[in-house]
Amino acid sequence: MRKHLFLLIFLYLCSNSTYIYGQKFGYIDTEFILSKVKEYKEAEEEIQKLGERYQKEVSDKFAEVAKYTQEFKAEEILLTEEMKKERQDTITSKDKKARELQKKVFGFEGLIFLKRNELIKPIQEKVYLAVEKVCKKKQIQMMFDKSSELIMVYTDPKHDYTDFVLDELGVGDKKDSIDNKKKSEFVKGE
Repeated sequence: MRKHLFLLIFLYLCSNSTYIYGQKFGYIDTEFILSKVKEYKEAEEEIQKLGERYQKEVSDKFAEVAKYTQEFKAEEILLTEEMKKERQDTITSKDKKARELQKKVFGFEGLIFLKRNELIKPIQEKVYLAVEKVCKKKQIQMMFDKSSELIMVYTDPKHDYTDFVLDELGVGDKKDSIDNKKKSEFVKGE
């Protein structure tokens, strides 16, 4: 959806060449920017640890269901119909609880989603404010994100404002600019 909106806006502006003539465009690489923000790395690590802890809990619940199912199958011949029904109901109940826990933790708006939102949203807002400041300073009317779903077939490095955003965030490094990263990847690829 976001990709299509950018494309429509861009096509509209291109069709109105007198309007686009005075416009200044740029792009950034938010993945690269976020990789340089210490708080983002820490938040990602915390979310990963939390996810691993919950994954173990969920896996244990499903392992318990599998164990009960295996035991039931091994003893099924010896059980009365009433005992079979009781065991099946227990297995179904345990399976339902395991699935509910999985959904509660990993589902849409689950605990992991909420924790990610809590930790990452302030960092994203900080990045967006830095982008806005760079756009105002450099008089850029439209900034694209190279790492989003918007497909950029070719980008001229002179329109890359990633380093300016990093500087605005206070995490810029003259030795490790995005241009240097691209050059080193280009050399490796040859």
